Amino acid sequence: MTGALPSDIDVLIVGAGIAGASLAAGLALHRRVLMIEAEDVPGYHATGRSAAFWQESYGGTGVQPLTAASFEALAHPHPDFSDRPFLLPRTAVMIGRRDEAPAVDAFVAAFEAKGVAVSRLSSADLADHIPGLLPDWSEGAYEPSCRDIDVGALHAAYLRVAKRAGALLSVRTPLISARREQGGWRVETGQGTIRAALIVNAAGAWADAVARACDVAPVGIRPYRRTIAQVRLGVPTPAALPLIGHVGGDFYFKGEGEGRIWLSPHDETPSDPCDAAPEELDVALAIDRLQTVVDWPIAAVERKWAGLRSFAPDRLAVLGPDPDVPGFVWCAGQGGFGIQTAPAIAGLLAWQLGAPAPDGAIARVDPSPYARARFA
Repeated sequence: MTGALPSDIDVLIVGAGIAGASLAAGLALHRRVLMIEAEDVPGYHATGRSAAFWQESYGGTGVQPLTAASFEALAHPHPDFSDRPFLLPRTAVMIGRRDEAPAVDAFVAAFEAKGVAVSRLSSADLADHIPGLLPDWSEGAYEPSCRDIDVGALHAAYLRVAKRAGALLSVRTPLISARREQGGWRVETGQGTIRAALIVNAAGAWADAVARACDVAPVGIRPYRRTIAQVRLGVPTPAALPLIGHVGGDFYFKGEGEGRIWLSPHDETPSDPCDAAPEELDVALAIDRLQTVVDWPIAAVERKWAGLRSFAPDRLAVLGPDPDVPGFVWCAGQGGFGIQTAPAIAGLLAWQLGAPAPDGAIARVDPSPYARARFA
């Protein structure tokens, strides 16, 4: 938007990444919505730096209901939302060394119990999926439903639909402070003062800082740095290379065109909220770990970047009204799974804030495990 902020609004959403944009898209037909974004463009931080994939096991069994419920909206979006799907072909293989067989067995059992399509692989099966795999990596599990997500297209679609429904967006507009008055909020921003009936905290790594600025008790959401490098290999790789992850959490990598991969050491370095940058040591660690897994020579590191993944203490999303402060709503703590769960999270939260009930699988998700009140 250009010009001055509106003097009052029903719902002020702080943050215009995937969390804020998806909620605005679901709510704007039913409430007057304004998104404020501290950066010059929405999605600059975690959303814009994601190597996102839809993997039903990613994030653990507590996240899985949100991921599963989001699949239909990502794979078969309504024509008014998008004329093409946001999911692209992939598959995933979780691997372990010989002594990690019990961990792979436990992974398969946990997600089979949740109804996830996951199967144990023999060492011969693993070699078929991952050419050049070194002999010690003999344990594996296959997840055929894994897909890549076109993050840019998904985020742009949410922003487009939100705007079409009447939501406003103001960039370069940080929230400075807010206080309760007369049943609502008086909010000071970098672009002026506004009254809002509700504040939704969708500020990602800054979620606890936003809460403090509103005199709301923080949850303990902690940002962690995650590093990714685009690596050119000295050998070709299959066009259909799966997403390959370590059952112990030491790395993941996936193909990005012939002879290139995206590689991460799966680092989680505690960080203050910031414009995260990659550390050379983390890139070197990622390469070192890769070279213990496959016999692929490294030709060059072509790109490297880092982003912040923000987790609540129990590593589940924090969604819904604050139990102690009326009119303050949480949409935070999505860690690295916020994009693959965005349809479910936005549908559930928009419903709580005045939109019609969601359809299908989203309506069947129990929101209580993600409520802010669990930390009371």
